[in-house]
Amino acid sequence: MSLPSFRLTASLAAIGVASAMVSTLPTSARADEGMWTFDNFPIQVVNDKYGTHIDQAWLDRVRGAAVRIRGCSASFVSGEGLILTNWHCVVGCVQELSSAENDYVKNGWMPATREEEVTCPGQTAEVLTDIIDVTDRVLGSGEGLEGAEFNTARAAETRAIQQENCAEDAKLTCQVISFYRGGRYALYKFRKYDDVRLVFAPENQAAFFGGDPDNFNFPRYALDAGFLRAYEDGKPVETPNHLVWNPNPPAEGDVTFVAGNPGSTSRLLTQSQLERLRDQQLPLQLIQTSELRGRLLQYAGTSEEAGRVSFDPVFGLENRFKVYFGQQGALTDPVFMGKKRDEEAELREIVAADPALQQRIGDPWAELQQVQSVARDLFVPYYQLEARAGGGSTLYDYARTLVRAAKDQAKPADQRRMNAAALASLGNRLATEVPISADLEQIYLTFWLSKTREYLTVDNAQVKSLLGRESPEALAERLVSGTRLGDPDYRRWALNLTPAQMAEADPLLALVVANDDAAQAVGDQWAAAVNAPTARAAERVAQARFAAYGSNQYPDATFSLRLSYGQVKGWTYRGVTVPAFTYMGGLYERATGAVPFNAAQAFLDNKADVNMDTVYDFVSTNDIIGGNSGSPVINADGEVIGAAFDGNIHSLGGSYGYDGELNRTVTVSTAAITEALRNIYRQPHLLEELGVR
Repeated sequence: MSLPSFRLTASLAAIGVASAMVSTLPTSARADEGMWTFDNFPIQVVNDKYGTHIDQAWLDRVRGAAVRIRGCSASFVSGEGLILTNWHCVVGCVQELSSAENDYVKNGWMPATREEEVTCPGQTAEVLTDIIDVTDRVLGSGEGLEGAEFNTARAAETRAIQQENCAEDAKLTCQVISFYRGGRYALYKFRKYDDVRLVFAPENQAAFFGGDPDNFNFPRYALDAGFLRAYEDGKPVETPNHLVWNPNPPAEGDVTFVAGNPGSTSRLLTQSQLERLRDQQLPLQLIQTSELRGRLLQYAGTSEEAGRVSFDPVFGLENRFKVYFGQQGALTDPVFMGKKRDEEAELREIVAADPALQQRIGDPWAELQQVQSVARDLFVPYYQLEARAGGGSTLYDYARTLVRAAKDQAKPADQRRMNAAALASLGNRLATEVPISADLEQIYLTFWLSKTREYLTVDNAQVKSLLGRESPEALAERLVSGTRLGDPDYRRWALNLTPAQMAEADPLLALVVANDDAAQAVGDQWAAAVNAPTARAAERVAQARFAAYGSNQYPDATFSLRLSYGQVKGWTYRGVTVPAFTYMGGLYERATGAVPFNAAQAFLDNKADVNMDTVYDFVSTNDIIGGNSGSPVINADGEVIGAAFDGNIHSLGGSYGYDGELNRTVTVSTAAITEALRNIYRQPHLLEELGVR
């Protein structure tokens, strides 16, 4: 791996990585910075810099082939709904399809026929079809309002816009997205496919060769690729607007484009916002992630089956820890933070020099600083009781979803968040069969309950309500052993109950019913006292940026479709030059036979047939972040030449800034995927579908 599915970012201040980052102020002369929306892509800048000839028609073709899947990005690569993404974006599905008898994570998933492709529970594929500016409607809805009233008005207007454009059509997804921290709002309309099946996934040791030590590093020798297929009415979807598969590797200096859904960046946050992240939020997340990882690793070592079921959770936690560590490193680097201060000071000076602008926007920076004081007081209870309630427990998530749906349906029809179509869709999701490990569930709940008691203290009213006279360990064991929410039929049945009936029916539902009003109250308090004033102030900071620098800016990432541009290029750091390419022969040289540098068995068995000179992975200057995992890497002709799966170690401050000299995207090449399908995994039907002879 990898770019975390919807999670990347960090920097190593200890070795001076963040200190090299460049300014984030907009300028067309900058390096290949930016995660650009498709309706504001700098076509001329790219054509002038790289001699390309892209136009709006080119952008439209790429947009129509780009796919958003759960937590990741992907693309259509055949006319029959075939989707290319990363292995680490489908490994959760692979694990759900696995059992103690058939470990497809370890051995790979590669059915011989299309009829053997199996649905990935809960997976969807969405293609962006329309972008509609709704800024005036959204901004107008909250005008003159504060706190909870502001949030209520904004939420109502957002729902109205989405309802008007998608109604109750299950084949559509409508999402109002904030850009530039509230400077612009757009409705993104997607064509949705909810029958997505697993087509191909290599063994984990092929996809994640080098394990955590190689993660966020280069050179890499990882076949981090997987294939899905979109179905509708039981048949593969016809997708004539797909990317053409190019089995040839790029050359040094070739221009590259990455189309995907970067999850979240914070490059437009103010100094006071960044400081609270650095001083409060990230330390807590680092500590808890590290401790939970330790508990899961300890459990994973107790048996072979424990290791199997905990593989994907550990994988995600290790990734998340590196993300938080890197973010903290960037924000504790004095040079980097000095540059952020200088950028903010420059913008504020521009505002101060324009009396009309200053009168219009006031002092949003001072307002945001005041909000941080409130946020510091509210964050820990909000995090423990609402944002991270359940600690990652799937069963707890089911319980909270059911309870909140029941509470929502008890409201008058015009006040409900879920209409009939949404409720039916929820019922289908709840009825999906998903394997659940009771051991992991108990670990998650025990950890969450113990940390909540630790951080909020034993005498806290909500802690007392949660635990009663039980220990976290005993309560978690009782809830997991006593609940029936692991049964999909029971979950669907429970969706028809009232909260009072739920409290009588199941111990985990009873716990949530008893405590959810308080949890929602904490969430509402955070929304009114932090989110609302932050949104209002951030909108005015955005207005200042537009006034100062114009509209030629890219917004922070919001897990919405973006396009970045760059070129295939290595880098030099402290006198060491890292080439742009690795080759398949290098895998065998790097393999030691010991985990995590043990080559996959299929690679060993078919070594004699492998072309050792095939380009395996390569790096480029594209600006990406978590959520871009699985994004197609595209050449100037609009052909797919790889799937982005990682960033190098220097890119780990990507949440807060971009350094064109050092930041690199790591991609598995279509050349390597083709070689593996042909000579390692013997998949002639896939090669034929990809148009490769």
